[in-house]
Amino acid sequence: MQFRKLKKLLIFTAVILIIGALVYLNYAYNLPKSAVERGRIVNFAPTSESAESKVPESVKYEIVEYARALDTPWSMVFTSPGRMLVSERNGNIREIVNGNLSPKPLITLGETAEVGESGLMGITIHPNYNSNKYVYACLTYETDGGLADKVERFRDNGSELVRDRVVLNSFPAARFHAGCRIKFGPDGKLYVTTGDATVKEQAQNTDSLAGKILRLNDDGTTPPNNPFGDLFVWSYGHRNPQGIAWHPETGALFETEHGPSGGDGPGGGDEINIIKKGANYGWPVVSHGKHQDGMVDPKLVFTPAEAPSGATFYSGKVFPQFKNNFFFTALRGAGLFRVVISSENPEEVVSYEKMDINFGRLRDVIEGPDGLIYFSTSNRDGRGNPREGDDKIYRFETL
Repeated sequence: MQFRKLKKLLIFTAVILIIGALVYLNYAYNLPKSAVERGRIVNFAPTSESAESKVPESVKYEIVEYARALDTPWSMVFTSPGRMLVSERNGNIREIVNGNLSPKPLITLGETAEVGESGLMGITIHPNYNSNKYVYACLTYETDGGLADKVERFRDNGSELVRDRVVLNSFPAARFHAGCRIKFGPDGKLYVTTGDATVKEQAQNTDSLAGKILRLNDDGTTPPNNPFGDLFVWSYGHRNPQGIAWHPETGALFETEHGPSGGDGPGGGDEINIIKKGANYGWPVVSHGKHQDGMVDPKLVFTPAEAPSGATFYSGKVFPQFKNNFFFTALRGAGLFRVVISSENPEEVVSYEKMDINFGRLRDVIEGPDGLIYFSTSNRDGRGNPREGDDKIYRFETL
């Protein structure tokens, strides 16, 4: 009798183990293809929300060349489903229509100083572009005292861009750490990143525009609810912020930032931050994830350096497995990163991966009106190794 009971117990245990193994294999088989087949998991930190049980359906994709023969593209923006504007660091704003690069620039900004990391950089369009046709660009130019940045507004008449007005003039720039990423936020305000212009102490001085994220009205005036009175400063303590993007559901502002490169501190320490109104992000007092009261800690830190640049959130329109993921490009790291944000806590990073992409240095990434993901190379910037046809824009397409 006891033998029969023992036999039944062993059979029952074996069945439970087999069922458990089958459940695990089914889960592993259905992981997102980007994480298993196309990417390399760099870090994984599951949270209490049980991310494994919320894996959406995966849509397979391939990465396809979209446009070529660009000269160090820095920023991209769509004005319509088939028309993209691209800033080249040499001072040209180019037009790409359905993947075809127009031979003549829409405008050449002759005062552009393409020196070191500087030049024509950020580009964006007004939230009401369809009615006012406003395009904004951020560029470096020479002054009697050296270099400065400015943000200028243009009118797009279809065949060319016409100068309209300078909305922010003569803020600090240098050969390095020139910032100049510009985007309109969900609040309709224009956000401008500025580097410390190699004078790192100015990042802690709220009376200086160096080492900051700025917030302006579309005409260059100061919004009344900025944190430091009539100043443009929204956040401070930044070394060289290169990318900004807002979470599509929570509106949280995420930022990518270059850490020190040896001359101003130990190499590495690149950061991903969530930007809060009036907050201090520590540079140059703290870096490499070190904490000090009164300063905001980064969400991710990269050492050795990856040199994170352009950033975007993805809606999930075509690739549901990437819904609300934060993407950013890497220059020194020569890749594209995907960051998963907690759906329960919008300030918690669940995991991230460096995707299996090998096109050299990458500068910018955006989502197109078609729901596809576009990213650009920066192999002709003096630090890369140009390949045939560089620089290029690629996109994710469904298989």
